[in-house]
Amino acid sequence: MDKSSPEGQVSAPATAVPAGGGFAPLRHTAFAVLWAATVLGNTGTFMRDVASGWLVTDLSASPAAVAAIQAAGTLPVFLLAVPAGVLSDILDRRRFLIAVQLLLGLVSLTLLVLAATGAMTVSALVALTFVGGIGAALMAPTWQSIVPELVPRAELKSAVALNSLGVNIARAIGPAAGGLLLAAFGAAFTYGVDLASYVIVIAALLWWKRPANEDDGLSERFGGALRAGLRYIRFSRELHVVLLRALFFFAFASAIWALLPLIARDLLGGGAAFYGALLGSVGGGAILGAVLMPWVRSRLGVDGLMLAAAVVIAAASATLALSPPQWAAILVLLAMGAAWIAALTTLNATAQAVLPNWVRGRGLAVYLTVFNGAMAGGSLTWGFVAQVAGLSGALVASALGLLAVGLALHRLPLPAGEADLTPSNHWPEPILAAPVPGDRGPVLILIEYEIDPEDRSAFLAALARQSQARRRDGAFNWGVTEDAANPRAIVEWFTVESWAEHLRQHRRASHADADVHAEIRRFHIGAEPPRVRHYLSLS
Repeated sequence: MDKSSPEGQVSAPATAVPAGGGFAPLRHTAFAVLWAATVLGNTGTFMRDVASGWLVTDLSASPAAVAAIQAAGTLPVFLLAVPAGVLSDILDRRRFLIAVQLLLGLVSLTLLVLAATGAMTVSALVALTFVGGIGAALMAPTWQSIVPELVPRAELKSAVALNSLGVNIARAIGPAAGGLLLAAFGAAFTYGVDLASYVIVIAALLWWKRPANEDDGLSERFGGALRAGLRYIRFSRELHVVLLRALFFFAFASAIWALLPLIARDLLGGGAAFYGALLGSVGGGAILGAVLMPWVRSRLGVDGLMLAAAVVIAAASATLALSPPQWAAILVLLAMGAAWIAALTTLNATAQAVLPNWVRGRGLAVYLTVFNGAMAGGSLTWGFVAQVAGLSGALVASALGLLAVGLALHRLPLPAGEADLTPSNHWPEPILAAPVPGDRGPVLILIEYEIDPEDRSAFLAALARQSQARRRDGAFNWGVTEDAANPRAIVEWFTVESWAEHLRQHRRASHADADVHAEIRRFHIGAEPPRVRHYLSLS
C-alpha cells in the first residue's frame, strides 16, 4: 500500500499470488479497509500529479521546468529513503503514517488555495511537489512494512499482489479522471479531490487498532539501526546486482515520464484530457502487464523479461518521437505501461527476495534511493537534452541508450532469491558469568575449530561464504587465524559494536546461514563442538 507518485511506486508482482487464494487477504477486515482506502488515496494522488504536470505547461513553456516537476517529486525519495527505512523499523508505523498523511494533506490544501487564487508560480509548484516527495519518501517503506501485520504469513504473497493490483487500478483510473476534472473544473477542484482522499486514508488509519510495539531491551535506536542497515547492504552482493540494474534501466527509461506533458501537447497536439488519457493508458497497460507477466516470465525467464521490457519501452520512445496519431500514442503507452510494471515489479520482487525481514525496510529504502535517484537524474537530463536537441531527439537518444543498457545488463543475471532468510534461532545463547549491559562493547567473538590439514582449503572456502553473513548481520570486522604451534587449530574471529548488537546478531541468523554453519561444522574433527568465546572491551 503506497500513496505516492507514479514513478515512485514500488509494488510486488502479480505472480506472487498462490493458486486459489489470490483474494483471500480481503477476508481480513483491517487489510480490506486499508487496501480500499489506499486505492482511493492513490487515485487522488494520480489526479494531483496530472494537475501539476499540466499546470506547469501553462506557467512555462520550458522543457526544463516540466522535467523539474518530475525531479522534485522523486529527488526527496533519493535523499530521504534510507532514513525513512530506519524510521519504519523503529517507530509506531500507524502513528507515523498518520503524521505523514497530514503533511501531504497540507500540501494539497496549499496547492488548492494557490490554484484557486491565481497565485501559483513555477517555483511554488516545484517547492510543493518537493514537499510532497518528502512525504512519499517517508511513507513508502512503511506502507510495505505493515502488510505482514494485516494478514497471516500464508497469505502474505497474495496480500502484496493485491496491493500491487490496487496501485495499478488507481494508476488506470486516477490520471484519466484527473484529466477530465482538470478540463471540466480546473486545477483547484482537482487538488480538492486529492485533499479529500487524504481524509479517507487518515480515517482508515485511525480506525485500525494496531498493537503497540513491545520493547524487549533489544529494540534498535536510529543511529545503530542506520549503521546496521548500511552494513548489511554494503556486504549483500546479490542486492548490489539489483541496484546496479535498476540504476541504469530507470535512468534511460525515465525519458517518457519526464517529458510526457510536452509529448501530449507539442508532439501529439492534445489537451489536458488527452494527457490524462495517456497516463490512464499507462495504468491500464500496467494492469495488463501484471496479468500477462506470469505467462511471459515462464517463457523468457526473469532476465529475458527485463530485456523484453527494455526493448518495448525503447520502441515506445522511438515511436512517440515520430509524432504518431493520438489513438496510436494511446496504444504505444499501453504497451509501455505493461513493460514498465514488468520491470518495476521484477526488480522490486528480487530486492525483497534477497532481504531478510529484519532489514527489509532499510534495504527497500536503499532500492528506492537508487530508483528515484535514477528517475530524478534522468528527468533532469532528458529535460535539458530536449531543450538542446528537441523532444524527438531526446526520445530517440533515450531509446538507443535503453537498448544498449538492456543488452549489456542482460549479461549480469538477477539473483534467484530462493534462499530461506527467515530466522533459524540455531545459535545457542552465550554463557555469562554475570549480566552484561546491552551498550557495552565492542565485543570480540572467537570460534575455535580443529581441522584436518587435507580439508583446510575447502573449510576456508566455506568460512569465506560465512564471513559475508557475519558482516551483513552485525560484524564490523572479521578474520581467520591459525595456531603457530598447532596447524590443525584454526580460529574464526569477528567484532561487533555492542553486546546488544551481538544478541540481535543471534536473532538475525537465517536458515540459509544455518546450512553454511552445518557445512563448516562437518569439517570440525574435535571430540567437542567448536569452542565459542566472547570477550568484552575493558576500555
